[in-house]
Amino acid sequence: MFPIPQGALVGVLRFPSEGSDRRGQTIKAGLYTMRYSDFPVDGSHQGVAPQRDFLLLAPIANDADPSATPGFEQLVQMSTKASGTPHPAVFSIEKPGQPSSLHHHRRRHTGPGAQRQIGDLQLAIIVVGKAQN
Repeated sequence: MFPIPQGALVGVLRFPSEGSDRRGQTIKAGLYTMRYSDFPVDGSHQGVAPQRDFLLLAPIANDADPSATPGFEQLVQMSTKASGTPHPAVFSIEKPGQPSSLHHHRRRHTGPGAQRQIGDLQLAIIVVGKAQN
């Protein structure tokens, strides 16, 4: 788990054309905020990923306050506007070099990862591809 508060703004992502998230959901061209969340331990998410850390996308027009830290339910609702489905638009993140790093669980994901540093924090993000269930 990352030392990032629930709902904290991690960055902005621009889709120059239609794209997709880790679940294969279509994301329209546009600007999106990326906010941190971990998925709930409620039984319905068991086994979906080797980590609980994700970035949820929200259309920037619906997420104007960079200092906001929306709670889980509010962030999910914001993110469904990006996915156009009842499920949020999500990207997997991890700490680079950990045993469950992107390179280790490629069998569950396709596509390359990108490593970014935010202050002293390093994280890896799957930027192309989707989870293979």
